[in-house]
Amino acid sequence: MSPDGNATTDGRRSSAHRTAETVWRMESAAVVAVASRVVGDVGIGEEIAQDAFVAALEQWPADGVPPNPAGWLVTTARHKALDLVRRRSTYARKLAEVGRSIDQEAGEDVDALLDDHIGDDLLRLVFTTCHPSLTPESRVALTLRLLGGLRTDEVARGLLISEATAAQRVSRAKRTLAREGVGVELPAADAMPERLASVLDVLYLVFNEGYVATSGDDWTRSELCHEAIRLARVLCALLPDEASVHAFDALLELQASRLPGRVSAAGAPVPLLEQDRRLWDRLLIRRGTAALERAHQLGGARGPYALQAAISLCHATAPVAADTDWPLIAGLYAQLDAVSPSPVVSLNRAVALGMAGSPSDGLALLEGVEGLADYPMRRAARGQLLEQLGRTAEAVDEFRAAAELTRNAGERELLRRRADALL
Repeated sequence: MSPDGNATTDGRRSSAHRTAETVWRMESAAVVAVASRVVGDVGIGEEIAQDAFVAALEQWPADGVPPNPAGWLVTTARHKALDLVRRRSTYARKLAEVGRSIDQEAGEDVDALLDDHIGDDLLRLVFTTCHPSLTPESRVALTLRLLGGLRTDEVARGLLISEATAAQRVSRAKRTLAREGVGVELPAADAMPERLASVLDVLYLVFNEGYVATSGDDWTRSELCHEAIRLARVLCALLPDEASVHAFDALLELQASRLPGRVSAAGAPVPLLEQDRRLWDRLLIRRGTAALERAHQLGGARGPYALQAAISLCHATAPVAADTDWPLIAGLYAQLDAVSPSPVVSLNRAVALGMAGSPSDGLALLEGVEGLADYPMRRAARGQLLEQLGRTAEAVDEFRAAAELTRNAGERELLRRRADALL
């Protein structure tokens, strides 16, 4: 083959690999969910999904990328799962539990498979990974791994724990589910409420990983945000009278409305106060407002998600940044700190106090926050408060320290620009 032919082949292979990796990043949760539902085990389901991904890396360069690459991954994983079930001595019983024959599986439409009314495979997977047999920490780590398709280091970053600890939690969770014989299914109606809070917490972490990616070159991963919103809407349909679910949906809709303004045309991150608010998604703002009103009607105005949604609504309803009602936001954070205290809530409250005209109070509050020593946004928040107090040199040091702590390239560049602007 000529050098040009080799170059063409290499280019095709590289393009196919990039496509496979991108589709896997976006659709791995669905692939894992389908495989797990068929075999009834999330650990084995993830292994089968990984096998499907490897098959794509091997076949797509030679055969070409299929017209529906996500559907190809789902179908391949489903067939591999069914092959595994066939090889088991309990094949007939397992097929009966799944409720369909191989022929039915083979002829089923992929979109219908992924969105079959209430019995959504992804939702089943979420409730399975949030099973009571797991510790709360393991539920969060496993769901981030399987639903969000996050690497172990990304799980660790999202949870502010070491990578080794994250790996242990994921591995331990899989073993526990297998040992307990936990199926991939929705909980019974009477068990739904007790597992709901954990599910919401986990989905919010998934959303946040999409809203501000912990590492890599991309500032956001909108597919994770939209997946969390989709599941939140499904939960609203499942539990129409549960205030916390509507408040949670409101929060995600309102925050996601800002996604179009968070990144410039060049791909650089744009801070909240510098965003072009004309780019914000008004439909999502209306949906979020309606969901928050529903939560209030159901008596959930003082729940943690409702308070956070109310804060987001303050931003959404301010035509320009200067019109933001920062005293109201600071007051809402104070309420949130009372009902759901955390170091991150205190940090945000400190920033809001600074924006409301009390940077000294904000700095005093921030100095008392513990547990965020290596959290880049703590250093960035301190830099902002110091800048507001006119302590420029100290602010520069804080922004630079924050830049060194973050592993997201866009965030690092933004923090360095903030430091340079003060020189």
